[in-house]
Amino acid sequence: MAMTAQHDRRQALYDAYCAVPEHRRAEIIDGTLYVSPRPAPRHANATSVLGGELNGAFQRGRGGPGGWWILDEPELQLVDLEPIAPDLAGWRVERMPTLPETAHFTLAPDWICEVLSKSIEAIDRHKKLPLYAKHGVRHVWLVDPIARSLEVHALDDDHRWHDVRIYEGDARVRVEPFTAIELDLSALWVR
Repeated sequence: MAMTAQHDRRQALYDAYCAVPEHRRAEIIDGTLYVSPRPAPRHANATSVLGGELNGAFQRGRGGPGGWWILDEPELQLVDLEPIAPDLAGWRVERMPTLPETAHFTLAPDWICEVLSKSIEAIDRHKKLPLYAKHGVRHVWLVDPIARSLEVHALDDDHRWHDVRIYEGDARVRVEPFTAIELDLSALWVR
């Protein structure tokens, strides 16, 4: 009986998620529905530029080694009926040789990037980072287009974030897991 009631609550929450208007973003984390506005222009620019840089080099093999799937806002269901959508995510082709036929992914990415904004920064830091660690995402980047910073988190074998590094301003950097190319951070910031 308790399992049925729990499933019914999860299904009702998922139905509420599905009813969120398309001009809003929705995610379910730890049994809570979070609804936020669509990304602001600086956020969208940083996501688009970074995705383009990584997609060319790591998915298409142009100026880089290839061997990855790099996707914008993929729906992850790391927990059943709890969809989340990072701004960018990447899977090594050796772990995921082909894209799934479903509308969502159940395999945790190897890398995730969240582009921070005031309305969702607390969720990204305090709700999603622990969830990503729990599910074994090896690298998470937090990009802040207002502060003009890239915060890089690497997961250790105990599923804890270590070796956190912060790059700021117009630095040119090589960052795990994409050290094969140099990223010009100035391209992410709107002037």
